[in-house]
Amino acid sequence: MAKEIGKDRFGDFYKDGGKVRKRREWRGVEDTLYDYSRWLVIMGTLGKFMMKPRNVKAFFRYRWMANYLAVPMMVDRHTQGLRGEYLRICHTEQDLIIDDVAKLLDNLFRGDRRTGNDTEFSKKVVLVDENEMTAVMMGFPTLKCLSRETPSTYVSVLLNQHAAEHYIDVAQEFGLAGDVCPMPEAEAGVSIDDDAPVLGACAIQCNTTCDGSLLGNGVISRRLELEDGIPVFQLAAPLRHREDDVQEYAAQEIRNAIAFIEKHTGEKWDWKEYFECAKRVNYATRCRQEWLEMNRTPYPQVFGSNLALYTETNYMAICGRIAAFEKADRKISKLARQAYEKKKRAAKEYRHRAIIWGVQSHYYMDFLVWLLNCWGIVPLTDMLSMVSTRELAETDTPENRETAIYDMAWLTENMIMRNRTHGGYKVLLDELWEFTQQFNADMVILWEHMSCKALTGMHGMFEDRARELGIHLVWVSHDLFDPRIISRQGVRDQINNYMRTVMREEPIDPSLEVLHDEESW
Repeated sequence: MAKEIGKDRFGDFYKDGGKVRKRREWRGVEDTLYDYSRWLVIMGTLGKFMMKPRNVKAFFRYRWMANYLAVPMMVDRHTQGLRGEYLRICHTEQDLIIDDVAKLLDNLFRGDRRTGNDTEFSKKVVLVDENEMTAVMMGFPTLKCLSRETPSTYVSVLLNQHAAEHYIDVAQEFGLAGDVCPMPEAEAGVSIDDDAPVLGACAIQCNTTCDGSLLGNGVISRRLELEDGIPVFQLAAPLRHREDDVQEYAAQEIRNAIAFIEKHTGEKWDWKEYFECAKRVNYATRCRQEWLEMNRTPYPQVFGSNLALYTETNYMAICGRIAAFEKADRKISKLARQAYEKKKRAAKEYRHRAIIWGVQSHYYMDFLVWLLNCWGIVPLTDMLSMVSTRELAETDTPENRETAIYDMAWLTENMIMRNRTHGGYKVLLDELWEFTQQFNADMVILWEHMSCKALTGMHGMFEDRARELGIHLVWVSHDLFDPRIISRQGVRDQINNYMRTVMREEPIDPSLEVLHDEESW
């Protein structure tokens, strides 16, 4: 048991084939007490949620709810080895996300016709799909913007790697193709399996990232409209999102979506509320830029899971609508500055500086934490965190109201995933190498998502450019939500083989090289 960073053999904590670790990590008195206090807060959040009868009813009604028993274990996985400011940054982010998801679930079940059945509340709910930027909801303070896919599939797989397997199988048994991305396929499977809460005055879907997403949305919208009587608007953002000539069309889609919401909810767009949200979005953007600037130095502070999971939530799902995230941004920045001034590091040894690119599979494993602890590879930033850096108009004037429409269109076009997988090879290929230079990275970990045709079709172009620049390019194959195709150890072995055969290196923590955790959460 060690207080100092890097003294533990983390692989020894795991039970072979078990679902939990042998013991909790000792981090010294101060950090262990802090970590335990946050564990109690998490348990309090879960306990408060389960005190409501409708939520207990939902726990037994919806298959995916059982995955939420693993919430404390997920946080433990992503805090592995962290001390001091790094531990506090991670808990600031993770604990807030847990609280926000608990509120999302509570609201879903409150309006759900099968559980809470609060019909008046349901009339104030607008459903959005999980891969959608929520910018069109920034001006509706009296409405609830809720996603059914976020807790049923996206968060579930973060908690339990096997969570989506049943729904993937259901979708394929229904007749959907087996070679599409498992994320939208699982979301469609939830709807086919009649395992999604039914509520809302209307729903907004977006042509998010790929044909698989469009396929899944088609299945879900058909059920919403024809069986549940919930009208659906398809927000079609342009694919060539870097081109000026598509921006007017993109802006008109935003106007149409707002008009659709006003029509079906009876609420009117509130410009004062929008510009308050815009200020928070701008603050989050500036904070994210500051963190990335630190990551360009020898002493990165907010990186790996701390950057990836929080960015995905704060940037896209929250989009300035919840003030608590601005408070969290401020706290994270303060902690990061403190650690930076002291030239602190989150692990015993930093050997390589890596950019993580592609559709990443941290969904079913703590891969970024493992990279750092096992091989000393610092995951400086990832593709999904390199989103829009443009600040929004935040002062309410007639001119800015018109500008705001284009700002919301820009946010929607540049939502996580689609801003790199659409827009031409420059955003996916060329800008990667610009980032490697900016961050002084010597390595790229490139996820090869087997069902993602956009990225795998450019395999040779990535290799040619990496060879020209002298960058170590490590391909890591996976199938996103489906660990039956490539397991956790299968993912790790690809890194292990490269580091041993190409880099001729030994792991910093050999106990992490092989983990028998196929059955664990």
